[in-house]
Amino acid sequence: MLANKRILLIIGGGIAAFKALDLIRRLREQGASVTPVLTRAAEQFVTPLSASALAANKVYRDLFDLTDEAEMGHIELSRSADLIVVAPATADLMAKMANGHADDLASTLLLATDTPVLIAPAMNVRMWQHPATQRNLATLIDDAITVVGPDDGTMACGEFGPGRLSDVPDLVAAIVARLSDGPLKGKHILVTSGPTHEPIDPVRYIANRSSGAQGTAVAAALAALGAQVTFVTGPADIAPPQGVQVVPVETAKQMLDAVNSALPADAAVFAAAVADWRVASQSASKIKKKNGALPSLQFEENPDILATVAQGKTRPQLVVGFAAETDDVIAHATAKRERKGCDWIVANDVSPATGIMGGADNTVTLITDDGAEDWPKMSKPEVARKLAARIAEALK
Repeated sequence: MLANKRILLIIGGGIAAFKALDLIRRLREQGASVTPVLTRAAEQFVTPLSASALAANKVYRDLFDLTDEAEMGHIELSRSADLIVVAPATADLMAKMANGHADDLASTLLLATDTPVLIAPAMNVRMWQHPATQRNLATLIDDAITVVGPDDGTMACGEFGPGRLSDVPDLVAAIVARLSDGPLKGKHILVTSGPTHEPIDPVRYIANRSSGAQGTAVAAALAALGAQVTFVTGPADIAPPQGVQVVPVETAKQMLDAVNSALPADAAVFAAAVADWRVASQSASKIKKKNGALPSLQFEENPDILATVAQGKTRPQLVVGFAAETDDVIAHATAKRERKGCDWIVANDVSPATGIMGGADNTVTLITDDGAEDWPKMSKPEVARKLAARIAEALK
């Protein structure tokens, strides 16, 4: 799948650097040529000899190596690849990239290139969650850098949370998607998916029955056509797809913030089943029974994410909403499209008898300016592929 593709792999200095050796092997199995670049910190975790042996290629390490500069200057090295991959991308490397620093070979290559760049962050959970790192991340996304991960898990330091380098098969899938010559190559598409959970107290929340299956399938289908996908997902029942930038959220307010951070985009698909309401005042402790007396909950409306984006200043070229209805599906979905200001609505009947909510299949109607178009019953991945093809046609 990567035959004749040239990948410049920059290995950052973190414990996750050992995965870069497996990544080299997997990329070569796919037919790619890999040129490794090691930072000085990376050499504390992997050796140039091991990287060179697995890549069957020269390893570059020093910005001021006279032999390397004579054979291939760092400017040419940075531009001779089809894709530059940074794995692991440490907090330090991300900061250098975001702020234009160039004080070693890796950072100079990244600043001197017009080649597409994909990074796979890996660091301590608190480093990842630090406002400085999140600011740098937002800058890199704005600069059209593809970001894969990080995943949740146990850190080498013993802490748990987001910060683990994505698994190697996921990295390979993301690289394949980034190098795809599909019709959506070069397009950034935002997809929301899953339910939102609106807390009542520390142990209870308001939600709905969305599994996230349809939104996940849409994100995967768009990535397969070459799109750079930012996937904002609530607490779904299934794992997110490979090859996309995953942004996990819990509440509607968090989802809106994540959506705004991901803009601008060429298109946005709002497949998430966002809770319409939240508890106005969340209890700080578990609400207890009191002699049979029922608790009184006051509600307030959640932000309307679809309408906010469809009517906002950073509106994508194409905005697609979803409408899950139980009666008068076409009428309600048509009215929703007009009310929200989106271009398309994908409507479906989620009455319990249909089995669609949480099921494997879907029956949808696509509502556009041209009217309502009924699609036959299909699997959710098939619906996603058909919708992705329509989006590709619309963004030509």
